[in-house]
Amino acid sequence: MNKKLMRDDKPVFPKRAVITGGMPYGNKTLHFGHVGGMFVHADIFARFLRDRIGEENVIFVSGTDCYGSPIMEAYRKLKEEGYEGTMEEYVRGNHEKQKKTLDDYGISLNLFGASALGEAGKMHSKVSAEVFNKLYENGYIEKLSTLQFYDEEKQTFLNGRQVLGKCPIPGCCSDKAYADECSLGHQYMPSELINPVSALSGKKPTLKAVTNWYFCLEDLIDLMKERNDALRRGSNTRRYALDAIDEFLKKPSIYIPRKNMEDQAELERLFPKHELIDEEKKSFVQFIFDNLDDRDAAKKILEEKNVHYTSGKTLVPFRLSGNVDWGVKVPDKEDQKDLTFWVWPESLWAPISFTRAYLESKGLPEDEWKKWWDDDDAQVYQFIGEDNIYFYAIAEMGMFTGLKYKKSEHPDMAEINLPHIIPNRHVLFMDTKASSSSEIKPPMADELLNYYTAEQLRMHFMSLGLSSKSVGFKPQVYMPKEEQQGIDMVLKEGNLLTNVFNRLIRSCFYAVQNNYGGKIPENEITPSIIELSKKTVAEYERHMYNHDFHRISYTLDDYIREVNKHWVNNVKKADNNNDPELRKQIVADCFYACKIIAILVHPIAPNGCEMFREYMNIDKSLWNWDKILEPLTAYVGELSKHELKELLPRVDFFKKHEVQLAEMEQE
Repeated sequence: MNKKLMRDDKPVFPKRAVITGGMPYGNKTLHFGHVGGMFVHADIFARFLRDRIGEENVIFVSGTDCYGSPIMEAYRKLKEEGYEGTMEEYVRGNHEKQKKTLDDYGISLNLFGASALGEAGKMHSKVSAEVFNKLYENGYIEKLSTLQFYDEEKQTFLNGRQVLGKCPIPGCCSDKAYADECSLGHQYMPSELINPVSALSGKKPTLKAVTNWYFCLEDLIDLMKERNDALRRGSNTRRYALDAIDEFLKKPSIYIPRKNMEDQAELERLFPKHELIDEEKKSFVQFIFDNLDDRDAAKKILEEKNVHYTSGKTLVPFRLSGNVDWGVKVPDKEDQKDLTFWVWPESLWAPISFTRAYLESKGLPEDEWKKWWDDDDAQVYQFIGEDNIYFYAIAEMGMFTGLKYKKSEHPDMAEINLPHIIPNRHVLFMDTKASSSSEIKPPMADELLNYYTAEQLRMHFMSLGLSSKSVGFKPQVYMPKEEQQGIDMVLKEGNLLTNVFNRLIRSCFYAVQNNYGGKIPENEITPSIIELSKKTVAEYERHMYNHDFHRISYTLDDYIREVNKHWVNNVKKADNNNDPELRKQIVADCFYACKIIAILVHPIAPNGCEMFREYMNIDKSLWNWDKILEPLTAYVGELSKHELKELLPRVDFFKKHEVQLAEMEQE
């Protein structure tokens, strides 16, 4: 558990860490929300941990989600338009495009796999079978005969996004609901979907009984409550995520609008044992049941009486299998054969598959992955979008608990080592939710690189404050000319590096080259700079531990500007008073501070920081946090014997985009 920090606590990081980024579907290239809403934050944290606990102790994995109805539906439409490639060729093409985009943004994945391709795909099939068999052995899998949508005209069962309708969950504002989940992640049984329509024929589908394997998620509701309570008491899990989880950890319920209820007393008599909540001010009456069977019995009564109702959020059996051909094969068990996994469960354990594939590629033993996923001194951090809280923070936690313990056991949910879930709110395009399926098409991530550098965008996305609220992304290049006033807000944070920090570094280098024979003065650092640095490093480390990335941008801004002010004010004073000793002191102070700034900025803007390291003529030990507050002599020995690389005029460590430079020349 990533423990909650008290006021004077110093962050303690694990000895080993796995970082995962949510898997993009294999039917698309990446829009800015994929990169700016999640991957940049995951990468910043992964790079920080490599510096903080050692590169060899961090694995960062993600990959293309190759299966699922969105991919099948997109491929079907493409085939209708004349596409001649296979499904695998289609997915592989998108996977390669996704990988290139992530590379262009400096997303430093140890492995970006694909759940259906190459060695990662083979490992994923193997892991999927192991997970299924273990859950079955531990008593957490059951066969259920449920209703599935069937298109009579096309003579085929419909899966996922092949069905469109309205979400049955009260208060849901999703603009799209599918066979058994809506675009906001609400789960329900197919029979509950309102006004279903087949995407294949445009007709209303029928419902036919189909037998599939389900994970008994509803049986873990008490354990999940214990887990969420423990997280609330002792972890730094984001509060809104805990609140979202709590919404699903309630007993099964039914909401009936008063206007639809002719005889409430009669319904109460017919219903199984229940609790009634009847508040005069509300337009509906709520019935709460002890279990899903009792709720289903009540539903049947309402349907027979033709009474409209909606279901409340609760845990329902989590479907594991389906009947599509394009999927990971489910082990044949009992009388169930030739089934494939539903995409959501297998995508939840895919990070284990990718971790194992990566470790296998390094020639490590088969069970090495357990040291990273199970050991008490290791931690898995999963970065996701808020729409997927149900899947990662509830369904995944339930399945991973089921892999560790038999159904008859009652583990201590405060002590069990499960992944730490870090959900980000939405990055809005202007002020509208960005979605590749929405009417307002967001810019693709690689399109943005035509106008901004990757490091400018990384700085901006980090600063958005997605830990607590959805925030608009408003690049001026996509605004009408009349709205392009003042500074482009996308450049605001990047200017701290391209303008202020660049200027400070250059000033330090030129001062040494022009006045001290290329050697940094050996002065003791001014106490006020040391204290400021200690405070900044402590704040930064605390914010990184809590994944409060926007606060890191504030901390960096304060520190860089304060050090720059130290330079400007004192150099001016030294010049006015013709004081060479003061000038020498300021150069020593600011080189020390620049070294610390570079370490802090390294996870965010790595290219510029690596260039700084190269010109400082220091090896990669510069990034070692054990020495972050040490003087430069801790890296190079005597400064009088250490030479810097010569910095020529107008050389930038943190660069503006060529489009921006062209605009500056025109001005």
